Amino acid sequence: MSAWQVQAGHTAVITGAGSGFGLELARLAARKGLNLVLTDVQQDALDAAVAELAATGVQVVGLQGDVSRGVDVQALADLCMERFGAPHIVINNAGVAFGGLIWEHTERDWEWVLGVNLFGVAHGVRVFTPLMLAAAKQDPAWRGHIVNVASMAGLLNSPNMGAYNVSKHAVVSLSETLYQDLALVTDQVHASVLCPYFVPTGIHLSHRNRPKALRSEGRPTASQMIAQAMSAKAVTSGKVTAADTAQLVFEAIEAGRFYVYTHPQALGMVQTRLEDVVQARNPTDPFAGKPEIGEQLKTALREAMARR
Repeated sequence: MSAWQVQAGHTAVITGAGSGFGLELARLAARKGLNLVLTDVQQDALDAAVAELAATGVQVVGLQGDVSRGVDVQALADLCMERFGAPHIVINNAGVAFGGLIWEHTERDWEWVLGVNLFGVAHGVRVFTPLMLAAAKQDPAWRGHIVNVASMAGLLNSPNMGAYNVSKHAVVSLSETLYQDLALVTDQVHASVLCPYFVPTGIHLSHRNRPKALRSEGRPTASQMIAQAMSAKAVTSGKVTAADTAQLVFEAIEAGRFYVYTHPQALGMVQTRLEDVVQARNPTDPFAGKPEIGEQLKTALREAMARR
């Protein structure tokens, strides 16, 4: 039995809605007749999304913004309340990818990745949850759902992807805590966390929107360039699409399911990691199942280090 039924006339807030998961989530929400409140840091992508979705006949508004900034998320909430009232669905989707050896991340690298991936979700939860709880208090039949987009990198720790791993583990922790905290105070608002694996979304191109003030000086390090190349290859070769993922998310919302996976077959690696933790054994080689990839990465990094 489903937790609740998403209906035409409900309102959805989606961050990072100009491309990838965000755009496909917005498209599916439009097909369901939802009102849409969208934001993206890239103005032209947001404008294109708003125009496309408005042409389907749904009510849609867009506001350019950077989710790492609390004032921008608050402005999005103010717009939502003004136009549609409290949102029934909030999807904290905006995210960026960045890799390289963890000690080579600069202060600006950390600020950028954690700002978008972690603080963007934290701001969304902080700003929108009280609005949803207030709506639930006023109407016993009202239902709401918050979806935070993490990653399988929030359950695993692939090498050479330090800042990204840290940010996504934090999102999983935040989301699990949100789920438990909501359960203490309401039966009307629930939460889910999406942990996708490699899905063609364009996230490997997220550096295109990196703020000038947070760009690192100088050229990327060899490890960062290696991480970028490996990420691009893995993401673009993914067989599960962003549209497939959007469908999984809405199914999870209606079923009241917390964990949402695009590649459940990857959970074997998660189980191995958790067994490492429980048995207090050293971390298992993440490339144990594909040693040739591990050897390629090790060789490339050691050669790069030797050239310095």
